[in-house]
Amino acid sequence: LLHFREYTFDLLRLCGQVSQRDALKAGAEVVKQVESPLLSGLLYPLLQALDEQYLKVDGQFGGVDQRKIFILAEEQLPKIKLGKRWHLMNPMVPGLTGSKMSSSEIDSKIDLLDSAELVERKIRGAVCPRKEEDNGVLAFYNSVLFPIVHPGSLTVASREYFTYEEVKESFLSGSLSEEDLKKSLADFLNELLAKVQEHCKSDIVREALEKGYQEVVDSKVESQLRPLADVTAKNAELVKNIVGQDQIILGDDYSLRSCLYEGRRIRVTFTIHPKGRFHLGFVMGLLKMKTIINSGVDIDGVVLISDMEAFLDNEKVTWTARDDRSEYYFQLCTAFIDRLGIGDKFICSDYVLEMYKMASIVTRDETSLCEGTTLAGNLVPLFYALNHQLLKSDVALIGADYVPVANLATKLWTSQGYLPPTQLAFATLPGCDGNKMGCSSPDFLLDPFDTPKQIKTKLGRSFCEPKNLKGNVSMMIAKQLIFPLLSGAKLNISRNADNGGDVSVKTYEELEFEFLQGSKPEFPLHPGDLKNAIVSFVNE
Repeated sequence: LLHFREYTFDLLRLCGQVSQRDALKAGAEVVKQVESPLLSGLLYPLLQALDEQYLKVDGQFGGVDQRKIFILAEEQLPKIKLGKRWHLMNPMVPGLTGSKMSSSEIDSKIDLLDSAELVERKIRGAVCPRKEEDNGVLAFYNSVLFPIVHPGSLTVASREYFTYEEVKESFLSGSLSEEDLKKSLADFLNELLAKVQEHCKSDIVREALEKGYQEVVDSKVESQLRPLADVTAKNAELVKNIVGQDQIILGDDYSLRSCLYEGRRIRVTFTIHPKGRFHLGFVMGLLKMKTIINSGVDIDGVVLISDMEAFLDNEKVTWTARDDRSEYYFQLCTAFIDRLGIGDKFICSDYVLEMYKMASIVTRDETSLCEGTTLAGNLVPLFYALNHQLLKSDVALIGADYVPVANLATKLWTSQGYLPPTQLAFATLPGCDGNKMGCSSPDFLLDPFDTPKQIKTKLGRSFCEPKNLKGNVSMMIAKQLIFPLLSGAKLNISRNADNGGDVSVKTYEELEFEFLQGSKPEFPLHPGDLKNAIVSFVNE
């Protein structure tokens, strides 16, 4: 909960910046629209926008119904010098009644404390047409079941399914019955919820439920973007994995990319408004956090239970019930975080942005280091310098293409009396065309979602001349990527007996020796055998 004097002052400033019409428009898909709206409904989108600053986050997740609130934040927060964040949106999970899953429509959603019999009744009565649109049953498979069991499988009607597409195809074609589809969903959810409900058998949760829901008040009314700096291929692929199928608001992923440049934890927030009973639709944000963690990125994950915003939305939670309602949500969030195995990865730390002092000591031309003509591009070196300053970095790792930014950052730190960190510029990973691997050349980068055949094709056409290290893509990938990942383990290279037999190397130097001379001089490592080994490692 946020109880800062500064927060209130900034809210007043934001209110003075945003018109009633704009506030009403921003909350159109979230706050119930009436002819004469309450002031609380107009404040709702402003509060959610302002939370970004005081949670000190780099970005925010939400459903597509949050789009206009996100746009408000991106347009208005910079006007009061609170900066701009990136935003990702996920599709709304259709409810069991075919419309949006909603706390206010009991049969549209599964309550985490629903009995097994009630879960079965709701799912049996769910709308389940032979189409994907407005099919809440299929939506559960797509958005809840398969993300939880991945990379495992689900058994439906004695058949094993590994992907949602397989289940959808079977159901739409008629080979999978509606009854079997619903039965497997009910069985899975009841098994999952049994563990959550066991966690909730405590005096704390019982008291929170009793007090938090003793008085549920019904509604009293009716119903120019920054360009990106060049990135290393590794960071470009991480960005792609993190974003996945979600939408980037206005295409602005600068803050996310800057975090990866600087090697610092990405502070990510997912906001939950405790307007009604906790339901599975809220798990979407947690699953997205898990996806980011599994991609190898360290994050400071924040799940905000924003009871104030729930109160302001036509008092969907009463003022006196806010703390207890939030406690109930907290307990359930904790249970799901533990269930997903991500609890110990969420580490929060203080982070405050201070950019404007630096902006007063450098010129436009000095900061024009990125492509594009918008002023936002001029902020890139300031963000770089400020982040390392506030993180108190001792060593900053950057790509070789970032040296001009690092040079300017040194001036910024020195001018403010800060000791610059040691900045180490590393060589960028080459693409299959020999140039720097980048997202602008998809035919030459190694995409983690490429099929084994695509990887083989891409590396197969890369330059790899016998006994020539210059511009040799396979050798550079081995040096910069494979051996660091192996951490001392052997790289096994298969060769037939006519080519000298199999060979194993533990270091890049050993590989270079085999390629240039060979432990058997008559059989130096052939480019074809080297490429096969690189392809095999990448695909694994």
